Amino acid sequence: MQIRDLEWLLAVADHEHVTGTAAALGVSQPTLSRALARMERELGAQLFARTSDGVRATPVGATVVDGAREVLARYDQLLADVAGELDPESGVARLAFLDSMATSLVPRLLRDFHAAAPAVRVLLSQEPAHEMEVDLARGAVDLAVTSHPAPGGGWHVLQQERMVVVVPPTHRLAGRSRLTLDELDGEELVTTPPGFGSRSLVDDLLREASVTMPVSFESQDLGTIEGLVAAGLGVAIVPEALAGVSGTAGVQITGAPGAHRTIGLTWRLDRRLPPAAERLRSSITGGAA
Repeated sequence: MQIRDLEWLLAVADHEHVTGTAAALGVSQPTLSRALARMERELGAQLFARTSDGVRATPVGATVVDGAREVLARYDQLLADVAGELDPESGVARLAFLDSMATSLVPRLLRDFHAAAPAVRVLLSQEPAHEMEVDLARGAVDLAVTSHPAPGGGWHVLQQERMVVVVPPTHRLAGRSRLTLDELDGEELVTTPPGFGSRSLVDDLLREASVTMPVSFESQDLGTIEGLVAAGLGVAIVPEALAGVSGTAGVQITGAPGAHRTIGLTWRLDRRLPPAAERLRSSITGGAA
């Protein structure tokens, strides 16, 4: 059965007359009768019984009519939902972002966009970079604010963050303004788990400096990492904006050109963004392709 068949079925049930329904639908009476017979064969039951003045739904037919109303209502809602998602004025955009961007960059980006497109619904998700890459690939999100572009994807740099060493307030390096990474050799490190972009950045910095630091604690959240350092549970290398939030001391790193994190917006180039997502992308990038 097709959607049209269900619509014709409801029309017959409402008019209770095959000839009159055919006229109202603009089809011939034989065409409508054949459609009803085809549905009855498919369902294996008589749907309408003849009366002196037309037709009435049989008990089975009444059940089918009720089901057809539900199916058509859901179909109409589906069409409305799809139209809404494809509408740049009132559709849906899906944006993923790093936890560390939750209270700074992302709210600023969304404030400007919401002012320009108040009816667009933006679905937000906080994820590590490697999970965003997977979600972009499978289409679960449209855009991502992250530390590296999706493979073969679009990329627009939003900001550069200097990485600093944060130490407890009583640490031997707490009074320093600068240090080299070799001064951390042997210190316990608080960092993110393997696979996270920030962990890869820290590991690369330490490897280039030939520094070994045993990991004492791992957390997915950079804010939690800074708090663990403040509690005296190790030292960490984090974006400068986090230094001092919980009482840590931030020390700049010298002699390490890679001690910075790039944050940008990325998206897939192998498929077209939904209109609302494209509008969000254009808002964030200033229209840059």
